[in-house]
Amino acid sequence: MKLAKLTALSVAVLALLSSSTCSKQESAPAQGPATEKTTTKMEKKEFTPEFLNSLGRVGGPQVSPDGKKILYGVTYYDISTNKGNCDLWVMDIDGSNAKQITNTPKSESNYVWIDGGKKIAFIYTEDGEAKCPQLWIMNADGGGRSCVSNIDEGIEGFVFSPDEKRVVMIAQVKYGKTAQDVYPDLDKTTGKLYDDMMYKHWDEWVTVIPHPFVADFDGNKAGNVKDILEGEPYESPMRPWGGIESLAWTPDSKNLVYVSRKKTGKDYAFSTNSDLYKYNLETGKTENLTQGMMGYDTYPIINSKGEMAWLSMEHDGYEADKNRIFFMDAAGNKKDLTENWDYSVDAIAWSPDEKAIYFICPFQGVQPIFRMDVATQKVDTIAMGVCDYDGLAFAEGGKVITCQHSYQTPNEIYSVEMGKEPVQLTHVNDEMLAQVDPIGIEKRMVPTTDGKLMTTWVCYPPNFDPNKKYPAILFCEGGPQSPVSQFWSYRWNMRIMASNGYIVILPNRRGLPGFGTEWNAQISGDYGGQNMRDYLAAVDYMKKEPYIDGDHIGAVGASYGGYSVYFLAGNHNKRFACFLAHAGIFNLEAQYLETEEMWFVQWDLGGAFWDKNNAVAQRSYTQANPKNYVQNWDTPIMCTAGELDYRIVFTQACQAFNAAKIKGLPARLLLFPDENHWILKPQNSIMWQREFFRWLDTWLKPDSEAAKQYKAEQDSIAAAKAAANPAPAVEEKQN
Repeated sequence: MKLAKLTALSVAVLALLSSSTCSKQESAPAQGPATEKTTTKMEKKEFTPEFLNSLGRVGGPQVSPDGKKILYGVTYYDISTNKGNCDLWVMDIDGSNAKQITNTPKSESNYVWIDGGKKIAFIYTEDGEAKCPQLWIMNADGGGRSCVSNIDEGIEGFVFSPDEKRVVMIAQVKYGKTAQDVYPDLDKTTGKLYDDMMYKHWDEWVTVIPHPFVADFDGNKAGNVKDILEGEPYESPMRPWGGIESLAWTPDSKNLVYVSRKKTGKDYAFSTNSDLYKYNLETGKTENLTQGMMGYDTYPIINSKGEMAWLSMEHDGYEADKNRIFFMDAAGNKKDLTENWDYSVDAIAWSPDEKAIYFICPFQGVQPIFRMDVATQKVDTIAMGVCDYDGLAFAEGGKVITCQHSYQTPNEIYSVEMGKEPVQLTHVNDEMLAQVDPIGIEKRMVPTTDGKLMTTWVCYPPNFDPNKKYPAILFCEGGPQSPVSQFWSYRWNMRIMASNGYIVILPNRRGLPGFGTEWNAQISGDYGGQNMRDYLAAVDYMKKEPYIDGDHIGAVGASYGGYSVYFLAGNHNKRFACFLAHAGIFNLEAQYLETEEMWFVQWDLGGAFWDKNNAVAQRSYTQANPKNYVQNWDTPIMCTAGELDYRIVFTQACQAFNAAKIKGLPARLLLFPDENHWILKPQNSIMWQREFFRWLDTWLKPDSEAAKQYKAEQDSIAAAKAAANPAPAVEEKQN
């Protein structure tokens, strides 16, 4: 149930995957109207929701085979049309001579260099209702575009073999039976029939699943297409997070390694036991390379010697387990390279000399880049600062080409080298950000109730004056085991919060990665325990500062962060003046039976609520269940959700809102019928941000326009009630 932070590229890819097939013949899309960069000069230096959604979203740097060029994407959103578009750029390896090479009505995605850097392959969707995403190629300058695949329902990703004579493409296949399959005469019925679990996932009813399709490629066409899992009811890649990192070719181009959890129904719903499978293209035989390894096995990377590394979790059913780097030599011998590294790894890549593995992982409140020597397991820090890194590509001279972001700035492409200052290569948002004042960012070490020190980020408003008093926001992280690092989000954005005059408190409470396995694992089975005390410790610590207005502190969060808000609402002892929860869990018993990924609630809550002999489960459903503390609710609360969220169903927000209103508390409910666990569409995002600050300003800024408007509305309602129900006249007593 991790609430993952979306990178700029991830958002772009999600936005473009609409149904659409390209023609079999070579064609070129019409140029424009593309979504263009915003160049408006601001009269006021205000970091508004509109400003946030006008920033360019940079991602996916790809270094050319000769090491001289970088290919990357930049996405802009058009608020009026409610759409985003990613176009491609190329620049020299030092960041000079940046040139836009596509300017098309729809996004190019999944772009890579091929043919020695002479061409670029990418996914694109032609105009037209019946079109869908296909594999395209073009010259390195953006010319000579042609569509080379013809998959009926389109593709989601692709990876070329080392010799580029084959390509594997991710495409959807039918799963299960429709009502029309069972009753052909009822062609207009909308009924759904299920006989097993995992009938819904993330934001869709499961009627299709992804499979890898291998095709021959002659430079102009992908033909002789074969589904290597034909007839098998298994996903590859795995929903919802899996992508092209789930596929890897052997150096001879004869075998494909893919990730799959070969389970269905109840077994699938309760298990995280995925494996790496090697499929031989000549014989059609499949070999399980990780048989007996019981947790998630993902992210295979294979070097030219046939050695493979991958990410592996140990325990079945524990999705937030430590992600280890496992290594297997050409003879099949396996080794845990991170046996003495107590942090969970997110991304890996072979070094150019294939003697080391570069990786990114949460570490002490940030996400640095590290390098591990395979022979000695010695770890060196390549780049670390008050920022997060995202992506690993390589240039000559030991340079890593990556993206960097922080609470202060969105993604830009950087070149980093061990022992040297990072060099910014793109400047997509420099001009826009120069129009607004920066915020302050500080790391504080907060004492916890059990005698530890907790890394806590604090964001300060622009032009912060310690002699003034400011309202504050406690940010409650989701996941529950997602890092509070220097992420940049287009919803939970710390810069816009601070720019609206709030001090933002971001504790790395118990249950977050980056502080060792014990710190990360402590939260399982203890939802209402130490991590909640960590939150309150951070608030109490910061309230001692003279510039914090202790009477006006709010708590906000999404997913597990929303759960945290609901729990704190009944256990805060007057610390907070208002609450706001998005996609939060209000009723753990309902969550156990509503969510689709049963492994999550089974592991984190300890089991089913009807298991009366299970002490951990009983503690979860009693002591940690927010609904059990509604009698203590005494503070205004806002609840938001997307109706397409099948992980934490939107009715949880409805329950919490109804409870607050029944108790007579000020409350607000905001639902989006067309959104899932996130709020992705530009206008929905802007509305969410506007309501976010309207609610917080109402209760945390007594002199704000929102507070005055709310008071006027309440006075008007009271006057209308009085007019409709006048007090009875008092009769005079007669002497």
